[in-house]
Amino acid sequence: MPEGVRLFHRFDGPANAPVLLLSNSLGTALEMWDPQMPAFAERFRVLRYDMRGHGRSAVPPGPYSIADLGRDVLALLDANGIDRVRFCGLSMGGMTGMWLGCNAPERLEKLVLCNTSAQLGLPEHWNIRISLVQNEGMKGVAEGVIDRWFTPGFRERDPQEVDRVRRMLLETPPAGYAACCAAIRDQDQRQAICAVPVPTLVVAGARDPATPPEHSRLIASKIPGARLVELDAAHLSNIEARDRFTASVLEFLS
Repeated sequence: MPEGVRLFHRFDGPANAPVLLLSNSLGTALEMWDPQMPAFAERFRVLRYDMRGHGRSAVPPGPYSIADLGRDVLALLDANGIDRVRFCGLSMGGMTGMWLGCNAPERLEKLVLCNTSAQLGLPEHWNIRISLVQNEGMKGVAEGVIDRWFTPGFRERDPQEVDRVRRMLLETPPAGYAACCAAIRDQDQRQAICAVPVPTLVVAGARDPATPPEHSRLIASKIPGARLVELDAAHLSNIEARDRFTASVLEFLS
C-alpha cells in the first residue's frame, strides 16, 4: 500500500472465481454492499474495502484526490497479487472507477459506475460541507445526507435499513470524510472518460438528488459503447432498488 495508507478489506466467495472489486460511497464502509453479497459471492471472489479515511482503514492527512483513491486500489490489488478485476463503484467509488478506467484500464475487465458524476457541484458547496464536518463532526451533515440518499417512501418502508446506513455515516472519521470531500470537489473527469476502453455499465437513480440521472447519462454518452440503466431509487440505488440493481449488475458482469 502507499506509505501510511492501510486499507481494511475482506474477501468473500469462491477462491478460484473471478475477482469482483466493490468500492463504496463517501460516508459509508464496505458493509454498504451487504444487500448484494449473497448473489455476488455465488459467482465471484468479492473484494470489498473501506476507502482511505473511512471505516477501519487508515486516515492519512488530507486533502485527498481521486488519483489518490485510484492508486490505493492499484496498491490493494498488487498487495493481494491480483492482476485484473471487474470493478463496481458507487458515487465516490464510481469516480475512483472512472480514474482507473482512464489511467489503468489494463487492470479492469469490466467497469460498473453507479450513481456517480464525472464532475460534481460547486467548490464552495463542498467547502461549506468540509467546514461543517470539521466544526460539528458527522452529526452536522448526517440528516441532510440521509435525505439525499433515500427517497421518503423508502425511509418510511425500511427504517431499519436507513438506520444501519446512518450508523455507518455517523461512524465515519470526520477528518477522512472532509479529505474525501476535497477529492470530489477537485475532480473533473468529463473529458478524460472519452478514452475509457473498458466495457462499461452506468447505473443511475431516477430520483437521485446527489448525483442526478443526467450526470449518469453524460458519463454513458462519453464512454464508448457504455450501457445505461436507470432504477427507481435515490442515491444508494444498490440498497433502495437492491433486486433490480443486483440483477442488472450481474447480467452485465457475467
